[in-house]
Amino acid sequence: MKTVLIIYPHWVPANLAGVQRPRLIGNYLKQFGYKPLLLTVDSKYYEETPDPHISKTASKDIEVIYTKAYKVSKPRIIGDIGLRAFPFLKEKALQICKERKIDCIWIPIPSFYTAILGRVLHDKTGIPYGIDYIDPWVRDITNQNDTRAKLSQTVARTLEPYAVKKAAFITGVSTPYYWPVIERNFKTPPVHAGMPYGFDPNDHKVELEGLKMPWDDIPNCKPWIYAGAFLPNSHMFMDAFFKAISELKNKKEWDSNIRLFFIGTGPYPAKRITAYAADYGLKDIVYEDRNRHPFLNILNYISKADRVLLFGSTEKHYTASKTYQCLLSERPLFTVLHGESQAVQVIKDVKAEAYLVEYFENENKAQIADKIETVLKEFQKEKEWSPLLENIEQYSSKQSAKVLAEVMDKVLNQK
Repeated sequence: MKTVLIIYPHWVPANLAGVQRPRLIGNYLKQFGYKPLLLTVDSKYYEETPDPHISKTASKDIEVIYTKAYKVSKPRIIGDIGLRAFPFLKEKALQICKERKIDCIWIPIPSFYTAILGRVLHDKTGIPYGIDYIDPWVRDITNQNDTRAKLSQTVARTLEPYAVKKAAFITGVSTPYYWPVIERNFKTPPVHAGMPYGFDPNDHKVELEGLKMPWDDIPNCKPWIYAGAFLPNSHMFMDAFFKAISELKNKKEWDSNIRLFFIGTGPYPAKRITAYAADYGLKDIVYEDRNRHPFLNILNYISKADRVLLFGSTEKHYTASKTYQCLLSERPLFTVLHGESQAVQVIKDVKAEAYLVEYFENENKAQIADKIETVLKEFQKEKEWSPLLENIEQYSSKQSAKVLAEVMDKVLNQK
């Protein structure tokens, strides 16, 4: 059994989306010959509210070693846990590599700054390392022209080349997420692989007794729910969505019992979802809670909703990892996605495209709204919903763990 040192500063009970990456893949690595050893930061240094249930989803096969971090100062200057914990993660990782037989190092990002640890550890120990792109480090910030975003990208363009230069392998939630990194930094591509977040079917078997639904106090409510972060490049989709509903309402083709719930949308910049709804006189049927909700709460919400909604991005490389959760809820699913997104292929593989709206480059809001209106007219109807969920095994976190193990094996065989 080989050992892979995974460095990720957040871990359960943190409820951040990034925690799911090492958890989902770490849960299955032992089946493919790798013992997962996770180096993380003690939860008392987190800023986020802990999730009381998420620890139920992490396998006991994952050995966890904790270190400390600098506390957040007042006023808050540095919040990023990767920066606050960097010297402690570095010291502990070097100690682990000295005292244990570590075969590979794998660092999911963000936090982006921990990617530098791969290079540092490799230079001191010779252990091959890989960086895993959950999100692009150098990215388009057209919709985020604030000073902090610009500074962040200046730092990214400086640090990323250093961090990846000696990486033995690059992985990511999809190849388009990391391919620009390879083009920018390598003459000859290193070993690489795209592997989705995937899903662990065991997560969906945990039912929380006594959990209050967001719509429990609304009589005759037909809840439609979108759960998760609202993306910077989803704004046009949201605008078109409410435009379409407004048209249906004017034509008396909209069920007045439907209520739209947007849960855990986060502190996104720019226009609010409720503001888009208000533009079309729909604010009374829209409920938004921007606070992050516990992971298992979300799974329980979507499995008990009348319908589930998924809005992707106008960027084709967006993988929509929430797709798997939505499909496994076994509730009818309405989606708006870039036609070339990997999520579209996932939906079609399981024959769940009945309520899929595909966006293509240069389409405007009116064109998207027309497509959405046509689909929503049918989506309201009571129809049988039985996608072929067995077809998504190829996208499971177990399969992603297998791919990561194969990548590391290839790297080790080249040594």
